[in-house]
Amino acid sequence: MSEFLTKARARNVFYGGSIFFAGVFALLAWQSHHHIVTKSTASLPLTEEVALGKEVWERHSCINCHTLHGEGAYFAPELGNVTTRWGVYDDPEAAFETMKGWMEAQPSGMEGRRQMPNFALSDEETRALSEFLRWSDHMDTQGWPPNDAG
Repeated sequence: MSEFLTKARARNVFYGGSIFFAGVFALLAWQSHHHIVTKSTASLPLTEEVALGKEVWERHSCINCHTLHGEGAYFAPELGNVTTRWGVYDDPEAAFETMKGWMEAQPSGMEGRRQMPNFALSDEETRALSEFLRWSDHMDTQGWPPNDAG
């Protein structure tokens, strides 16, 4: 009676399967990279002002209260689509003016309401933060998070 799976056949199945699945992995990795680069990136350029806005966001730990594309705390509103909700999606100056007015009005002083601290940001920091939020709003998140009303 001959053996069905000899050492040579087992080795060939192992090497053949390894090469096949390594190829499948490489193809899927390429496809994922291609999809991320062409479809899931922001349509606005990543400028120095946007980078400064991200630094302001991190320095003041905004994510401890707000979410950005569903990541962060749920104490305060989602900010990944805030410029769309404010109606300043395509207007950097209006985004800055709206952000500046909002930041200067904080805390609102309304009793019994969650209050945002006044961080006393400079105009440069406020403009950069508004550009970072506009940049985030232009990112294709494929409908995530499902937050239309804000």
